[in-house]
Amino acid sequence: MIDFVEGTIDYIESDFIVVAAAGLGYRLFCPNPYAFAADQGQIKRLFTHQYVREDAIYLYGFSKREERDLFRRLLDVSGLGPKGALAILAAARPEQIVAAIQQENVQYLTSFPGIGKKTAQRMILDLKDKLKGMTPSAFAVSPPASETGGLGAALGEALDALGALGYTDGELQRIKPALKEQAQQGAGVEQLIKQGLALLARG
Repeated sequence: MIDFVEGTIDYIESDFIVVAAAGLGYRLFCPNPYAFAADQGQIKRLFTHQYVREDAIYLYGFSKREERDLFRRLLDVSGLGPKGALAILAAARPEQIVAAIQQENVQYLTSFPGIGKKTAQRMILDLKDKLKGMTPSAFAVSPPASETGGLGAALGEALDALGALGYTDGELQRIKPALKEQAQQGAGVEQLIKQGLALLARG
């Protein structure tokens, strides 16, 4: 099993990149290959998943280990293969996907290519418990504490996650004071997201 590949990004195609390492060129299928355009010609480490079929061996590459782990979780969903899982990761940020599954947002999940209502429900059923330790904040790059402080970071991440679920800026501004008060009382990101959803449901 190849856990990661570290080498120079040699060239980029529409659905894969090629990483040159130790005299070999590794073809890595990625959610968005052109996201690595700025890294072309530079050394990069990509976390990989090796997928073996009777007629082929594929390598899938991800810039973060957490993103690769989410890809593997998506493969656990009945009827969702590597192409489907890759299309989901190409259509949304990992934290958006995790938040939608944890909050059972079927409407958001069915917005992904090839995902119908039944598949979305299977995703929630199969993955909700498995993603408990994979919070949206695990994928986000948190601002330095010196700039925002713990309160601002938690509140900002919660609002970003709610925005990713389709709520408008106006709706988020309406609930922001209540969430800020909860954050001041020590609520974490997940607690703030749940409280925000409850407030938004009241209208």
